[in-house]
Amino acid sequence: MIRLGLIREGKTPADNRVALTPAQCKWIHKNSDEVRIFAQSSPGRCFSDKEYRAAGIEVVDDISDCDILLGIKEVPVSQLIPNKTYLFFSHTRKKQSYNQELFQSIISSKITLIDYECLEHEDGQRILGFGFFAGVVGAHNGMMGYGHRSGAYDLVRVYRQRSFRELIHTYFGLRIPPVKVAVTGSGRVAHGILEIMNLMGIVEVEPEDYLLKKYSYPVYTQLKGAGLYERKTDGAYNRVHFHDHPSEYNCKFLPYAMQSDILMNGIYWDTAMPRLFEREAVQDPAWRLHTIADITDDAFGSVPINLGDQTIEDPVYGVSKTSFKKTAPYLPGSVDVMAVGNLPNELPRDASRYFGEQLIKYVLEDLVKNNQSDVIERATMVKEGVLTSRYYYLADYAAGK
Repeated sequence: MIRLGLIREGKTPADNRVALTPAQCKWIHKNSDEVRIFAQSSPGRCFSDKEYRAAGIEVVDDISDCDILLGIKEVPVSQLIPNKTYLFFSHTRKKQSYNQELFQSIISSKITLIDYECLEHEDGQRILGFGFFAGVVGAHNGMMGYGHRSGAYDLVRVYRQRSFRELIHTYFGLRIPPVKVAVTGSGRVAHGILEIMNLMGIVEVEPEDYLLKKYSYPVYTQLKGAGLYERKTDGAYNRVHFHDHPSEYNCKFLPYAMQSDILMNGIYWDTAMPRLFEREAVQDPAWRLHTIADITDDAFGSVPINLGDQTIEDPVYGVSKTSFKKTAPYLPGSVDVMAVGNLPNELPRDASRYFGEQLIKYVLEDLVKNNQSDVIERATMVKEGVLTSRYYYLADYAAGK
């Protein structure tokens, strides 16, 4: 019998999502004699202790008897239990400095770490993630920010709605002015953005038309890899080559900044990739963008005027076009930036259901049966305190360098 523990989230700010909902836990118990699930008591979880108990799940304070521990965000060092197997988003694969101590503690505590972010299908497609709901919430918040700046309409706050379905009902009768919205990316985040564009009645147009035409109704265009990047030598784009050699490419986004009112940024980015624009571009008299929803949210990253995170309660700030310093939002001479690191927490129950479904479909059976699964092996960063071969590149990071 494998004992799975749903741990209480310990990171600050608190995260209210779960890896498995009460209904999903109940289904697992009904369909498997090999698994028993325990939920660590938590006052802040989007599904209450009472809901887990009603589903037949034992709620406990101490989960140290469990074999495998499932969380969402990074586990504080002081809360790690030695010699256990953990699954959570560790945010260490890029050698993030703010989690270096956590990674070192995982190794010294002889823990096995399976990182959700590293769980991938054979073709490299990620299995688990909250990107779709990050896209949904981020797009809504971006449109909300533009509504505040322009005074043209007023949108509700997502986190005050009980569900995605309830949020959709708030769009009935909504009239968006003839804005132009640039959407970047092609993954889960972008799919969430497009969902909101379509629900709000914003019409998709081709990139070339978007740049050349004026419209009497709101439009968006989606810019994927080939529409955003070109090789410096010949202007071509190859997805595999780009991801292997991103520094050999330029970004083609700038003309869209001059034709867009709103940017919904949903691209993956790391430090070797070209930015969408350089910050000085916002000083160009032709600059049109007033609202940027940086949904993938890399501070000083693909959006160089992303100056860091805001909170769910206060998601938008301004950036001065002259000093590039943070200001209040919606001021003349500034660009509004929506940057929040935990956007899916605004729709935590919907996001958790989606996450748990993928976990059950593609991961759980191999995990509990200890199958020699390539998917699990590739996502195991540390095994019983030892770096696995796929993650040897983190040796210096693990050594504190």
